[in-house]
Amino acid sequence: MKDFTFSGDMTGENFTSHVNEQLPFYQLATDATAMIVRNYLPKNGLVYDIGASTGNISKAIEPFAKSRNATIISIEESEAMAKTWKGYGQLYATEASTFDYKKYDVAVCFLVLMFMSLEQRKQLITTLKERLNAGGAIIIIDKLLVDGGYFGTVMRRLTFDWKLKNGATPEQIINKELSLSGVQRPMIIDELPNAKEFFRFGEFVGWVIE
Repeated sequence: MKDFTFSGDMTGENFTSHVNEQLPFYQLATDATAMIVRNYLPKNGLVYDIGASTGNISKAIEPFAKSRNATIISIEESEAMAKTWKGYGQLYATEASTFDYKKYDVAVCFLVLMFMSLEQRKQLITTLKERLNAGGAIIIIDKLLVDGGYFGTVMRRLTFDWKLKNGATPEQIINKELSLSGVQRPMIIDELPNAKEFFRFGEFVGWVIE
């Protein structure tokens, strides 16, 4: 079983189809994130889209970013994914945890922290908090390690049920889970002190840090 990677047929339109199959809330979460960005982005502001994938976030905020003369900087570690990026603004194909961040107004981490090591995401979150302008926000959508007990089992079954209803086969679901071994590590809430929850669907949660 090969490790899951954002390369080959897991880029571009194939990636978009994949996430909409595996995560049926993907567009809803994108739209909600864009609306929150709109509330925190000032004129001439700066937005970081971290883990930009195909550019869905930067495209969603493009209209009001343009009207406010804001700058959008997208960061995508996978060079293969970066080649299929169709977002708005500037793109850097580099590692997010060591990027040289300037003072900024909004940062979006959309389904990316779970693919970082614990040390990398700790470093990134610390840096983002330090560089955040007054009145700004960090927006995070990620997979949360569900508490133990029966509720955790229910949430896992809910996730599988979504995927089946969106066309994934049982074999594809199992293979995907196994390919994420050692590649994806869900977050725990202790990593995000003072974060305010705005979205939750099964194991996936959205937070804002002001």
